[in-house]
Amino acid sequence: MPDSTSSVSRGGVRIARGASPWLLPTVATAALSLARARKSGRWAAVAVPTTALAAGMLWFFRDPEREITDGRVISPADGVVQSIMPWKDGRTRVAIFMSPLNVHVNRAPLAGTVTSVEHIPGGFVPAFNKESENNERVVWHFDTELGDIEMVQIAGAVARRIVPYLPQGTKVEQGERIGLIRFGSRVDIYLPEGIDVAVEVGQATTAGVTRIDRD
Repeated sequence: MPDSTSSVSRGGVRIARGASPWLLPTVATAALSLARARKSGRWAAVAVPTTALAAGMLWFFRDPEREITDGRVISPADGVVQSIMPWKDGRTRVAIFMSPLNVHVNRAPLAGTVTSVEHIPGGFVPAFNKESENNERVVWHFDTELGDIEMVQIAGAVARRIVPYLPQGTKVEQGERIGLIRFGSRVDIYLPEGIDVAVEVGQATTAGVTRIDRD
């Protein structure tokens, strides 16, 4: 039985689930302009930017396979560690900034059960801005061997839609795809009290590969 959270393959390129509303019209426009460019110089001028945009969309929405790293907590996102902040309740928040050039599919940091998936409306300021904490976001909670783990997908200035792949009650494996943030954005993960952070600010992370905690 196919994995309902997996990406689809188009012409050998794995495309993230949830990309179609942006990708399909762009590719269709590029294909039409290329077809008509053979007979019209005007369409040839249109074909260049539309084809470049379609290629960019394919890159933005790529969904590569990953060899999942062993470790208690692994990165849920590709990007760069933006901040590491102690929280009032003893947890530590690790914020990962995702640029438009990163893979936008997020993965489960631990194996467990999705206990809640909450969409919270908000603004769309740049994800690297402190005010982005009030942006549109999806708050995940996982019941894991370390207890409750909170993860937050935050939309950015360009990312206008977060696409969760899993409903409440779903059991997930570590590194499994759980959702998509379209274009640049941010993902926060809250480590339980007593868990040491293995990454540092400015470090690049790879979803499913980079270990976040330290033994």
